[in-house]
Amino acid sequence: MGRFRGSIVKQSRREGINLAETEKVQKYLDKRPYAPGQHGQRRGRGRPSDYSVRLREKQKLARLYGMNEKQFRNLFEEAASIPGVTGTVFLQLLERRLDNVVFRMGFASTRRQARQFVGHGHILVNGKRVDIPSYRVKIGDEISVAERSRQMGFVQENAEASKRRRVSPWLEMNPENFTGSFVRVPAREDLALPINENFIIEYYSR
Repeated sequence: MGRFRGSIVKQSRREGINLAETEKVQKYLDKRPYAPGQHGQRRGRGRPSDYSVRLREKQKLARLYGMNEKQFRNLFEEAASIPGVTGTVFLQLLERRLDNVVFRMGFASTRRQARQFVGHGHILVNGKRVDIPSYRVKIGDEISVAERSRQMGFVQENAEASKRRRVSPWLEMNPENFTGSFVRVPAREDLALPINENFIIEYYSR
């Protein structure tokens, strides 16, 4: 599965969840709660196979975090090798990606924007520039927007909007200074994801 670069609205309608986690996309989903295309309203009338259900769940999670199949599978295999509940460990590894943390902190309005923001060198980790979206954030790491990037219009808009958003409990934020900290690894109950990770485990275990 290559990285999707088309309409996030169409992709969200296909998967049945708000992949961008934005109000704009949610409005489209509320207005057209069915798959895109000429026959979108007809799809799903039959009972899907067990394989199809598990495949769709895997696709939903990979697309939610904007990962291609190779990256996604490699991370799943790493999670399976770590002691603990595989599904929870997998979600925690996904949440610790730098592009996701930048999104959760509100420096970017979507994960797609966050990935681009990181890739262009606008993000610092503990004062050092990191331009790898998959970089794994550690407990205690300070994430900040580079000084020269703080005057960008959309960055200021995102920072202002983040003041009105509920901060994820595993993060600490200082939007006035464009900084935040990763204070702990999120527990499963912290993650309000519309995903059944057990289906993904079963998909890769088949």
